[in-house]
Amino acid sequence: MKRLHVHIAVDDLTRSVGFYSTLFNAAPSVLKDDYAKWMLDDPRVNLAISTRAHAAGVDHLGIQAETSEELAELAARLKGAGEITRDQEATTCCYAQSDKSWVNDPTGVRWETFYTFADATTYGEDEPAVSPAASKQACCAA
Repeated sequence: MKRLHVHIAVDDLTRSVGFYSTLFNAAPSVLKDDYAKWMLDDPRVNLAISTRAHAAGVDHLGIQAETSEELAELAARLKGAGEITRDQEATTCCYAQSDKSWVNDPTGVRWETFYTFADATTYGEDEPAVSPAASKQACCAA
């Protein structure tokens, strides 16, 4: 079963962790100096916050697949619709190793479809945006 992913860039991680922990009545499942993540079942969402982007606000949206086959199906749908995607294999981002397929929706909103297969000890590298017109963001905001 897939899970909605939302990544929000924040100015104050400690304050934001307090806010989201109160909202969800749960501590983050991952907490680093520059990043926090909640893997929630109610609502079924992977919510991540970080201080790594250039501007505060919603950084990108996504769909987290539970298998590489689900990811391949999502990526095939995007390509079948004629969208330009940027695929990444075994990339490190957000303290995880994942395969990904990125796309911008018709209004420019960035969407990440991904399958995570391992944890990582580093946040990851910044990646170029899908669209040359898009600004450079954190590694997950490709």
